[in-house]
Amino acid sequence: MRFFKIKSYAKINLSLNVISKLSSKFHKIESLVSFARLHDVVYLRLINSNNHKVEFKGKFAKGICRKNTVIKLLQMLDKKKLLKQKKFEIKIIKNIPQKSGLGGGSMNAASIINFFLKKKFINLNKKKLVKFTKLIGSDVILGIDPKNTILSSNGKLTKYNKKIGFNVLIAKPSFGCSTKLIYSKVKFFSKPKYNNPKQSLFIKNNIVNSNNDLEKIAFHKYSKLKSLKLFLSKLPNIVFARMTGSGSSIVAYFQSKKATVIASRVFKRKFKNYWCIVSKTI
Repeated sequence: MRFFKIKSYAKINLSLNVISKLSSKFHKIESLVSFARLHDVVYLRLINSNNHKVEFKGKFAKGICRKNTVIKLLQMLDKKKLLKQKKFEIKIIKNIPQKSGLGGGSMNAASIINFFLKKKFINLNKKKLVKFTKLIGSDVILGIDPKNTILSSNGKLTKYNKKIGFNVLIAKPSFGCSTKLIYSKVKFFSKPKYNNPKQSLFIKNNIVNSNNDLEKIAFHKYSKLKSLKLFLSKLPNIVFARMTGSGSSIVAYFQSKKATVIASRVFKRKFKNYWCIVSKTI
């Protein structure tokens, strides 16, 4: 059987508010979520085998452990017999860096679930889908039908088709951030703002005036991240800059592609050992 090719887009937290700590040691959060055109490429095909085959390639494949999100997804699908004993060969070209706050692994799992649903390899209603994705990872549900999304603190997801149209420069230092470590340092909490979701929350002024509550923690732990945001914030024609997720990527937002390309040149001259890419919100 031929390979199917799908794109697994990078997740961007335009804002992120930590509302409370749950008894499960996880945290209740809310967020304005978008996606960048930056994507991993996933190749899948049905195979005649007793086992799934998963392979990671590309610039950011090094160091992906055997207990990764995609393996966890396949194991859970088999455990619940949702694939009805079908086995797949999956090759993933990693263009999204690890521990970057861009949700690479979670979005890989989400894109594969989207494919299985579309091709009717699995059948899950909305309620069961939400419950199932939680078994894989808390971010996975965000990548199901990737659109601009409001994640309310009660767990509700509200998606919108309208594009926000930011050009972005995504920059990452030579180190990553541990999500578990960053969240373990949270001591202060925000009041919910998104429990009455509406499309106007994606208006530019609202996004600019929003925050990522995890920035202070990440910047205290890694002073280089604070310096990186400060540098990005002073780039010509920038709208704003903000860390995505628990880091370590900082995203600089622009109105035009030209301004973003110029900014990337300035950035590369200053930070020769850092990774960056010009992209756009989808």
